[in-house]
Amino acid sequence: MKLHYQIHGSGTPLVILHGLFGTLENWGSQIKALSEHFQVVAVDLRNHGRSPHAERTDYEVMAEDVISLLDDLGLDCVNLMGHSMGGKVAMQLALNHPERLKKLIVVDISPVIYPHHHQDVLKGLFSIDLEQIKSRTQADQQLSTYIEEPGVRAFLLKNLYKDDNKQFQWRMNLATLSQEYNHISAAPSGSPFSGKTLFIKGANSDYIQAEHRNAILALFPQATYKLIQDAGHWPHAEKPAIFTQLVIKFLAD
Repeated sequence: MKLHYQIHGSGTPLVILHGLFGTLENWGSQIKALSEHFQVVAVDLRNHGRSPHAERTDYEVMAEDVISLLDDLGLDCVNLMGHSMGGKVAMQLALNHPERLKKLIVVDISPVIYPHHHQDVLKGLFSIDLEQIKSRTQADQQLSTYIEEPGVRAFLLKNLYKDDNKQFQWRMNLATLSQEYNHISAAPSGSPFSGKTLFIKGANSDYIQAEHRNAILALFPQATYKLIQDAGHWPHAEKPAIFTQLVIKFLAD
């Protein structure tokens, strides 16, 4: 599979992976800031953004997709950062191919199995009648029945686009992401990654818990942690300046 990607800046490569229902565009402000210091390679994972669709969606195959991209780009060893689902892809890649990484950054996710917690999101996305809606406003109105937060709805609706027939479509492979959700909830596994690893947590997010510490250290024994106050599950977007400085400092040390 040939993943869609963008390259910005120059220097040591930093590969960035987005989360579930996201795209590389979610990292826009960080790409701009970090590309002043690194060669940023921002990636759309399979079944997301402008990357190809496929039935299989698990961390083994998604990690191999990224390895194939690194091979195509001639990048032998990179820094790697992933958020949420992308953080699990990054962790799996580190466990499978430690020789390909300099350092690893995991944003607001742990290497554990999570309970199904996107039921309302999936119900809301499937409720949108793509054949009938004429505007994003109409899509937002339909989605609001299931999702109260305007910011979350706006994030999800970035996946909408109009095809050549001016018909709204999803860029993400919604059907497969729903069918493969158990794989997306799963934990990465493998032999421990001995490289330097930074876990960044939004203080208001519950994705990284104190009880995850043993699971983290079992796989990432050199893990360190940073907490960003007044931030939730998207600390890179909610507190961009603080986040950028944390990344730069960690990769420079």
